[in-house]
Amino acid sequence: MKWLTHEVVTGVIVYTVTDDMLAAVYSMAGAIIPDKVEGNPFRRNLTHRGWSHWPMLYLLAGGLFCRGEEYLGINLGTLGEIGAYMALGALLHIAEDALCGKVPFFTPDQKIGVKLFKVGSVGEYLAALLLVVGCYGIKKVLMG
Repeated sequence: MKWLTHEVVTGVIVYTVTDDMLAAVYSMAGAIIPDKVEGNPFRRNLTHRGWSHWPMLYLLAGGLFCRGEEYLGINLGTLGEIGAYMALGALLHIAEDALCGKVPFFTPDQKIGVKLFKVGSVGEYLAALLLVVGCYGIKKVLMG
């Protein structure tokens, strides 16, 4: 997916679940991390969707941000919350990428995924629209 699509879909999903606009914004910032650490998004190479898309990194980071005081003896406060939502955004990015190609799973070399659409295609934007409308529907049902 394109960066903007990642940000929109991730933000809508997190807002739907949390009803917290700041959580949505933090997760939107995290939604571009896996691609951002790879460098220039316009010069893709064979390492795209490599170690930076390995979910275990973000699960570990999110766990440390959530339980930093317990594991490290450091009270991260608001920084911990921001970091945890950014890690969640990165995880959602990886799940979204798994809809249009393969991403690492248990190891950085073991990749899983499907190719429902091509990045930047009409299919990508239709899938994003369906996800956004689906979240809106879920929110309406839950709110009555």
